[in-house]
Amino acid sequence: MSFRGRGRDRSALRRIAGRGLAMAMGAAMAVVAGLPAAPAAHASPSVTGALRWAPCDDPAKPGAECATLSVPVDWAHPDGPRLDLAVARRKATDPGARVGSMVFGPGGPGDSGVEMVVGRISRFSPEVRRRFDIVSFDPRGVGGSNPVTCSGDLIAQRPSPELRSQADFDATMAYNKRLRADCRARTGPVFDHLDTAQTVRDLDALRAALGERRLTFHGSSYGTLLGAQYAETYPRRVRAMVLESVMDHSVPTIREFLQAEAAAAEDSFQEFVKWCDGAADCVLHGRDVRAVWHGLLARAGRGELEDPAKPGASLSRSDLVNKIAFRKFYRADYAGLATAVAGMDASKPLPVSPTSIAPLHPATPVFCSDWHLPVRDYQEYASLVALMNRTAPDLPHLLPIHMAAACLGAPTANPQHRLDVHGAPPILVSNALHDPATGYPWAVSVARQLGRSGVLFTYEGNGHGSVTSGPCMEDTVDSYLTDLAVPARGTSCPAVPS
Repeated sequence: MSFRGRGRDRSALRRIAGRGLAMAMGAAMAVVAGLPAAPAAHASPSVTGALRWAPCDDPAKPGAECATLSVPVDWAHPDGPRLDLAVARRKATDPGARVGSMVFGPGGPGDSGVEMVVGRISRFSPEVRRRFDIVSFDPRGVGGSNPVTCSGDLIAQRPSPELRSQADFDATMAYNKRLRADCRARTGPVFDHLDTAQTVRDLDALRAALGERRLTFHGSSYGTLLGAQYAETYPRRVRAMVLESVMDHSVPTIREFLQAEAAAAEDSFQEFVKWCDGAADCVLHGRDVRAVWHGLLARAGRGELEDPAKPGASLSRSDLVNKIAFRKFYRADYAGLATAVAGMDASKPLPVSPTSIAPLHPATPVFCSDWHLPVRDYQEYASLVALMNRTAPDLPHLLPIHMAAACLGAPTANPQHRLDVHGAPPILVSNALHDPATGYPWAVSVARQLGRSGVLFTYEGNGHGSVTSGPCMEDTVDSYLTDLAVPARGTSCPAVPS
């Protein structure tokens, strides 16, 4: 998700948005207002004309084509204002073997599907690239699709999520309200219509514009929420669907949501310690890895830990956890994390100085519009922080609690609910056993909610994202997408050494 600001705000926010957040919970500062739910009867979407493809504006990465798709700002009022969604594709490398188009649902929220197709097409297997046109888009409020725009100065004033009193809680509520008003004024009417239920209708409009009678879809991380709700809304328009690293939108309360997120992250930390204890090539092998890590947390808390990416600047505890450790967990890059930890441990302490926390991603409005996570007061907020710290004692200040703070006071357009899917074909639900952001229990839950359509497919390894983790995973997913060969329920693939 990116933002189009004004002057310096515009370019700065665009850079922030372009980076995206790998997290299943990626985030920003503002929050969206409510909107009417999509009608229960879902007619075919109205699409203005066919997609007009032209080469994307990136000569360094040729071969991708770009287009825009006009959709209503609010699908409950299809004749009202419209917005243009940015779309990109790469044609099948073997036209004679082409099956059709496969649409990729990007994660985050805030990741750019256009950037994925233009710059990171290797994300998809050679067989999928051979047999399908790979298509993706920037979801509404992201990148080239009417990005959310907020004042850079106001974003920089974000209160710390480490609230210490009711006064801090009240100040955060007031700040969130002020920021929402600013973002709404700068973004325009789409700001109040950013939720996944609206994006489901956009996705069906894209399917129709591509000329596909039924949708072939691969959703990753936050994109699995889009896929699951599409299958719920249009079950008979699904040809094949892969949900990879799965969000469970049925988690009913903020306590359960935060506890699940903390448990998944802590599990990955435990896997890292276990790996380092048993791997002779770990640079921390033979040392008390947890003690070294907690020493870094203490230094970061005093403002004495240097940021490896910004020499001379201090690194906060939150950024140590979320920018250093968590990002390595995503790729199961334990060797890289051990090297980073050893380097920081050996560094000289900085003079004690105040630390700041990296700004949240501008896509928080999308998250807040999909998740109803109310907190009554500071006392409840403090209890949630304590719950997360008990659940993940090695990883304080995890990003989900930041997001809970950023969503305080926000209305929710598309709150959590259990899926109700009838008539959809088999849907492949893929997850690693040790995923730091979308824990394996969420995949089990979603597969069950999908009923007869849900087929759980397990990667017995680590990391966020798994469908190309070794030949077993890749071949199974490829066969399903291309030939609709559904693996037996309970199928799993062994971990591949990283």
